[in-house]
Amino acid sequence: MTRPLHDDRGAVTAEFAVALPAVILVLALGLGALTAGATAVRLQHAAAESARLFGRSDDGRAREVVADVGATISVERRDRLVCVEASAPVPVPLPFGPLTARSCALDGGE
Repeated sequence: MTRPLHDDRGAVTAEFAVALPAVILVLALGLGALTAGATAVRLQHAAAESARLFGRSDDGRAREVVADVGATISVERRDRLVCVEASAPVPVPLPFGPLTARSCALDGGE
């Protein structure tokens, strides 16, 4: 029995083997971007909450709120405002810099 010259057996397997890593990479990058976005939203909420707490002179609780997100903060008081800048690393290994969020509130604790 002779085999035809253009035998397609195994072609689907080879194409699948080539395409599978690309599909996995795209899914991983998409999931990583979603995770980074969710972390950025949590970081912004924590910075806003922390600024309000610093404005009410509740410094201990303000630092706890940001620490719960796994971020570091810098606090600046100027012109009856207290501004908090929170920074956290991206939770997945993506080529992004650290995530940052800044929020200000009235400083009533002067």
